[in-house]
Amino acid sequence: MLERKVMKELEAWKRQTGKKTCLLLYGVRQCGKTFIIREFGRKYYRNVVELNFIQTPALKEIFQGSLEVDHLLQVLSLYFPDAKIEPGDTLLFFDELQECPEARTSLKFWAEDGRYDVIASGSLLGLPMKNTVSIPVGYETPLEMFPLDFEEFLWGLGISSETIRMLEKYMNGEPKIPDAIHDKMMEYLRQYIVVGGMPDVVNEFLGSGNYQQVHRVQERILSDYQDDIAKYASGADRVKARNCYLSIPRQLAKENHKFQYSVVEKKATARKFENSLDWLSNAGMIRYCYNVSLPAFPLMAYVKEDQFRVYLSDIGLFVCFYGYQVKATILSDKLEGPAKGGIYESLIADILYKQRIPLYYYKKEDSTLEIEFLLEKDGKPVPVEVKAKKGPTKSLNEVLKKPEVAVGYKLSSQNSGVDDKKITLPLYMALFFGKMEEVEKEQGGNDL
Repeated sequence: MLERKVMKELEAWKRQTGKKTCLLLYGVRQCGKTFIIREFGRKYYRNVVELNFIQTPALKEIFQGSLEVDHLLQVLSLYFPDAKIEPGDTLLFFDELQECPEARTSLKFWAEDGRYDVIASGSLLGLPMKNTVSIPVGYETPLEMFPLDFEEFLWGLGISSETIRMLEKYMNGEPKIPDAIHDKMMEYLRQYIVVGGMPDVVNEFLGSGNYQQVHRVQERILSDYQDDIAKYASGADRVKARNCYLSIPRQLAKENHKFQYSVVEKKATARKFENSLDWLSNAGMIRYCYNVSLPAFPLMAYVKEDQFRVYLSDIGLFVCFYGYQVKATILSDKLEGPAKGGIYESLIADILYKQRIPLYYYKKEDSTLEIEFLLEKDGKPVPVEVKAKKGPTKSLNEVLKKPEVAVGYKLSSQNSGVDDKKITLPLYMALFFGKMEEVEKEQGGNDL
């Protein structure tokens, strides 16, 4: 069974005392939400009652009348005569919640009642729900779940948390990572680029080791996503959202990775397509990375909302778009050409946003200066330049001249090193960016 970090967040929710809200677990389709909730219920509750509104549409009828809890319990007992619904030891699980808006409205009353733990989940909960009587603001705790991140992927390969944490001591760039460890981690990273983190794909990889089978599962998921667009997007957005989604591999194969509507359709404008992109974002299928006018803290204050890059929700699905042969060249570390930069940039975006790190970049329109990602730490911007291969870091060097920038990172396939304010790290070390302060504290602190 794949170990998932979100389990600890579910456990923390269960431990809450006093008035507890219902938990709303959302995320892109097929990222493992249903499985982890079932496993959580099996582990911590005597009774679990699961209502799946896609699998059994008739269950929607339960919520067509009164939403008073005692009434709902009576109706639930009719639909689930063998279930024991006991206060304090029962988990009610509403799956595919987007199909039953009234069930979402009922979360307020379950939370107010307080006798039962309720988790609701769905893949498209970021989208407006039709016919929703009321969104229970203040009565639900939203929690986003992602496909497996790189660390969870390593766990699946059998690499322990203790072994991974051993790498933290190299975050400052010194000493150099032992070559044997570095080479093995780069091998694992290339596997992650090809496989990604969709649970069905990872399980196929771990079970068969067959990359052709892995590719077929990814193609099936991408087809399912396009079916979702056709089913759930409004009539005006269906074709446009699909075309935007399919354009992303071409967007990131360009020298300039900024999203351009003209790549979707010749002479297209933001006015025509921006709502379609927002639909994809709300559905969890894509992530925005915004350009900033100034690499300064707080980054959000300098966002250029009309300049952004777009990444897919999972690196493996993104690479799948390029075809099976590209995967072979990645695994053998022989990939060349313009698409390579976009793939490795997408990799770091994947690693960052799965750590819930907001995505920003810095690109001056009137110069070649470009920083792929900007982080924040201790009230200061932290530039991160990504190199798919060896090469100079002119842009990073320029930004590091600013007194308000204390440190910057170069991520590449190279081993670690330090040059004044610039720390060079292997690409896989990005998995520690989400806990830089924690790592620093453990190492005794520094002046970053």
